[in-house]
Amino acid sequence: MHLSNHYNNLCKSFVNDLTKSNVTVDELIDSNNDDRYGITLLIRPPENIKDKIAEINSELIEIEPEQYYYRHSDIHITLLSIISCYSGFQLNSININDYSSLINKVIKGRNSFDIKFKGITAAPSGILIQGFPLDTTLNNIRNDLRTAFSQSKLQQSIDKRYTLQTAHSTVVRFRKEIINKSRFISFLEKYRNFNFGTFQVNRFELVANDWYQRKEKVETLSKFKLNSR
Repeated sequence: MHLSNHYNNLCKSFVNDLTKSNVTVDELIDSNNDDRYGITLLIRPPENIKDKIAEINSELIEIEPEQYYYRHSDIHITLLSIISCYSGFQLNSININDYSSLINKVIKGRNSFDIKFKGITAAPSGILIQGFPLDTTLNNIRNDLRTAFSQSKLQQSIDKRYTLQTAHSTVVRFRKEIINKSRFISFLEKYRNFNFGTFQVNRFELVANDWYQRKEKVETLSKFKLNSR
């Protein structure tokens, strides 16, 4: 996948749809009855990157205050959704040690790698920070994990929703219709190529999580460290 083209196409499609109609509103984001739960292998960007995300989010809050904005604690990159969140999933129905052991075997000997966060784009459901891995390490790890899980008997739903190939971070979700469409589009244009910075990825986390990765719903199950370069 050519990530620049993918992100550009997402943004063009979003702007075109927004001028004609509106966005995909998340009807469950404020629901007290949403019990969807799952497990995810993720990457957490450093605090200085999150600070820059918070700065631009604060600008968008003035334009669209009713949308859902990710907190520092919740911002992440999904490496793989191992068990996509679904209603009724119970963590005690699986053996976490089996999952941790499999992941450890796959990443053993792998080196750390860099991701560049540059620009924002928009999807029907929210705003994304555009992530660009600077080498093939992330892609290789994902593919090897896919193979390992497919050959195991562990419960998993990898790629059932879609095949994850990007390194984006969702930072805003649409909980309401967009009111100030022209200002919203201007905001997108302003930050399409904003440089959030490049950071080294040297660890992953396996977490149990709700759909929105809210800190109060997340349980860290295992941490994995990559070799320093």
